[in-house]
Amino acid sequence: VGKILAIACIIICVLIFVIGIFKKIPIIEMFMTSVGLAVAAIPEGLPAIVTIMLSIGVTKMAKKNSIIRKLPAVETLGSSSVICSDKTGTLTQNKMTVTEVRNCFGRANSNERKFIFELGTMCTDTTEERINGKLGFVGEATEVAISNAAMEEGVSKSFLYDEMKRINDIPFDSKRKMMTTIHKYGNGYRIITKGAPDVLIKKCTHINQETSIDNFRQSDLSNSQTQTIQNENLKMAQKALRVLGVAYKYLENLPAKLDQEVIENNMTFVGLIGMIDPPREGVKEAVATCRKAGIKTVMITGDHIITAKAIAREIGILKPNDLAITGNELDNISQKELEKNIMQYSVFARVSPEHKVRIVKAFRSTGAVVAMTGDGVNDAPALKNADIGISMGLNGTDVAKNASDMILTDDNFVTIVEAVKQGRNIFDNIK
Repeated sequence: VGKILAIACIIICVLIFVIGIFKKIPIIEMFMTSVGLAVAAIPEGLPAIVTIMLSIGVTKMAKKNSIIRKLPAVETLGSSSVICSDKTGTLTQNKMTVTEVRNCFGRANSNERKFIFELGTMCTDTTEERINGKLGFVGEATEVAISNAAMEEGVSKSFLYDEMKRINDIPFDSKRKMMTTIHKYGNGYRIITKGAPDVLIKKCTHINQETSIDNFRQSDLSNSQTQTIQNENLKMAQKALRVLGVAYKYLENLPAKLDQEVIENNMTFVGLIGMIDPPREGVKEAVATCRKAGIKTVMITGDHIITAKAIAREIGILKPNDLAITGNELDNISQKELEKNIMQYSVFARVSPEHKVRIVKAFRSTGAVVAMTGDGVNDAPALKNADIGISMGLNGTDVAKNASDMILTDDNFVTIVEAVKQGRNIFDNIK
């Protein structure tokens, strides 16, 4: 705005000066008139007015759970044309509930359910606490759901940890999509791994065949059994369930170095745990509002593509002509090709933080103003690359918050849409 005003002033002042000369007005007088006109034409109050308007907007947004860290972000937010949002906790409630448990053959009797929950709850970082006078668990939503379901099944995590002490672990990683815990078990060690079934199955060589709660028989994992497990995974994913696989193995001695390639291999696949995470209230309406306002909403998630598509359809993000793509498929296409077709995609599944940066750059290459949400340390590059980075106030890391322009104090997608509305009003008022 300042540049346009300055150019316009110079042109007008030169024009007035030239007209004055033609009218035979003294040069000095015309020069002084032109300079006076230039000084009068520059709106010295404009920066102050704009700053006041933005600060009023920031105050209003703060009351609606949006903390603006950088003042110009208010204007950028109002200009957003693409919102790339995480699924879990932003579009959904992040209140997981286990609804299905299956063994390798699509069923699970009581003994198998207990064994699946036993392994599942041991391979978590949840801690037992009394919540409103009732015993429960605190931690990441997926793990809390597994531990709560295990407790309801009569499986006690604290008792299991007393019997089989946890001595080490390999934390969850967004690239591996797995987590492993190592427990002292008799004279040896029990290794437990949980993670994305389609990834975990590749690390398994055996399956569990139930005989009794204390004695499970193993058999070699055949191609047909692998296909059966993958089919069961798909069936659960089609119900919009987040599905985790559970596997284990027994080692007499641990390797000197905790190498994930050695530890997370030659395992026995035990079963699948399916959890539902319902959409947040008001998200469907907020997505529809965005569509009417010309804003494209995109879902980015680490979940299976079938699960992601089911939820995206339910909340109105994935329309009949829209496409969905996985991280593996992204790896097989060039950035140029992605940029060419980016506006066709509405769902990105099984993506890593590196993929998020590619997605942001591709949308920006079309001239779109991109808002990107994130909560993890690895999300910082994507938040920096977006026109406006939005971090989570409840579950976000400090690194993500510092890399962002705006913080959602309630981690809710609806709040983003309200903030965009406010940003557009401010932008119009300034204009």
